[in-house]
Amino acid sequence: MKLPWLAADTPFPPAEFALTDPDGLLAAGADLSTARLTQAYSNGIFPWYSEGEPLLWWSPDPRMVLAVKDFAPSHSLRKLLRQIAAREHDATPRVQVRVDTAFARVMAACAAPRDGQPGTWITTAMQEAYRDWHAAGVVHSIETWIDGELAGGLYGISLGRMFFGESMFTRVPNASKLALAYLVRYLDAQGVEWIDCQQQTRHLASMGARPLPRERFLRHVRTATAQPGIPWSRGTLDSQGRLHPDAAGDADCRVG
Repeated sequence: MKLPWLAADTPFPPAEFALTDPDGLLAAGADLSTARLTQAYSNGIFPWYSEGEPLLWWSPDPRMVLAVKDFAPSHSLRKLLRQIAAREHDATPRVQVRVDTAFARVMAACAAPRDGQPGTWITTAMQEAYRDWHAAGVVHSIETWIDGELAGGLYGISLGRMFFGESMFTRVPNASKLALAYLVRYLDAQGVEWIDCQQQTRHLASMGARPLPRERFLRHVRTATAQPGIPWSRGTLDSQGRLHPDAAGDADCRVG
């Protein structure tokens, strides 16, 4: 099968047409405009390529998904979550999980080279494109702050009643897992059932993520992304899954 090359105005082929290898390469070309990215994610497709390579689009089969009801934090993480919840009403809590207060820093940290990896798939062009998408209210960062310092976090896309996780980073043990735990609680409260994790990893599997057939994943995504978006704002998440906007933060917005 010849790989389709997309011009600026060429629509994506159906994700079901992706190559039958597990990675699911679908097409090459096009661009990273917000319109193109919205079209891609709404149809279970995402970009993944290295600096200097053509822009490649993928739809793996199976697809790694974390159902928020299946999130399974370890015993030590559950204990840490209880400790943080007990102190969240302190005047200056040591640990806070915030939303969209340092998006560019989170994405840059996720893009930084890691041990054993020669480069990053979060290219310069991708960082610019997702910062634009963030400014449009679609991409969000969930950040763990400890003693006033950014200790870890993640970023992802919120379309309708679907969240697409992109990448995580940590500078302090469990910091990224804390961000994920608080995100799960917020999404659960908003009626979001699934977090797309894209690729299969032991790390995600240890927290409850499971591979699903692409056909089932696509059915859910196309339905979920067509629903009204959930509210996001710059602010702080509490242990009950409530988002408290900053007094001078962004206005509430719904997208997707």
